[in-house]
Amino acid sequence: MRIDRFQMERTQCRYENEVEYNLSESGVLPITARELLDGEAAQSAFLDIPLKYAESNGSVLLRDHIATWYPGATRDNVLVSIGTSEANYSTFWGLLDPGGRAAIMIPNYLQTWGLARAYAGRADPYRLVEMEENGTRRWGLDVESLHRAVTARTRLILVTNPNNPTGGVLTEAEMAEIIRVARRVGAWIVSDEVYRGAEVGGATLTPTFWGRYDKVIVTSGVSKTFGMPGLRIGWVVAPPRTADHLWSYQDYTTLTPATLSDRLARLALEPARRERLIARARGILQRQLPQIERWIDTHADIFDYIRPRAGAIVLIKYRLPITSARLFERLRVEQSVLITPGAHFGVGKYIRVGYGYDMGKTLAGLARVDTLLAELQGKRQRPAVRAPGSARPRARRLLTVGA
Repeated sequence: MRIDRFQMERTQCRYENEVEYNLSESGVLPITARELLDGEAAQSAFLDIPLKYAESNGSVLLRDHIATWYPGATRDNVLVSIGTSEANYSTFWGLLDPGGRAAIMIPNYLQTWGLARAYAGRADPYRLVEMEENGTRRWGLDVESLHRAVTARTRLILVTNPNNPTGGVLTEAEMAEIIRVARRVGAWIVSDEVYRGAEVGGATLTPTFWGRYDKVIVTSGVSKTFGMPGLRIGWVVAPPRTADHLWSYQDYTTLTPATLSDRLARLALEPARRERLIARARGILQRQLPQIERWIDTHADIFDYIRPRAGAIVLIKYRLPITSARLFERLRVEQSVLITPGAHFGVGKYIRVGYGYDMGKTLAGLARVDTLLAELQGKRQRPAVRAPGSARPRARRLLTVGA
């Protein structure tokens, strides 16, 4: 089996620790282990945990806590994985073969696009598009493209809700249409819901696909909303027989979650603490999104965007004579700034900027972006306020990156 180069992850892994300003992060500022361990007694007990193998499908208590987030689910519906990435990998591996097809939402985090092409031989795109309803712009489902993508050979329909990179959230009517189309051909719905809980506009939780149809698999994890990407804890929620089937695939990959990660995730996902972590994430997003919006407004002559409804990311359309891959490369090499280009999500002249981390560093990085934008527009650079402690960009050797 051959698999496509996962361009976004390859470039992030290669460069995120080399640049001075990494604006490609897509979660909220990580919490520390100390914040999860209440007091010296809990910290001491944690340090005394034997470093043995953990339960390979996740500890009973962790699976119990995860199940409470999905109405009607129990521990038997839950398979713990190494991040949402392994949850998606095991699911696509377990469901697809060369005789099937997968319909993939675009724009998207293209891991699942590559997995579909590897295991089914091809991926059929359906799209979110910019639309306006009742005077409000949003990213919504292109129903016609969904109907074209889903055929009698379709084994699964991949949904990312809330969406990465748009920050869009499907309406109830759009969710119902995806279910109707899936039911018509007997396809699974695989719903990546890793940004659920990171809603910008208030306390309304993004609806889950779980429980709406008997062939739904939800994947998620603690990396985004919960601010714990370093734990590498994710999960699959599926019918019990399917969860057990997918568990057998992890016998060939990671075998078991890390013992200490499982223990910390148990603490984080205890329902009352989970709600506090959700409130923390929403607070960060609500404070920091307006600062990004003010920066976008200073470039109203070349930028356009739709306000994200969830997630620590904003997708910005631009009008400049440069491809997004080339803009990414010039920012990295000339300004030591890492953004994510639209090309890495299956769209054109867009950039994705994360705003959930240190806002001082984010604004300092955006000032570097201003420098290149001014050059591309042939303008004199506007004087920028340099963040305390920031330095001038270091020159970096040019490496060619694909679109």
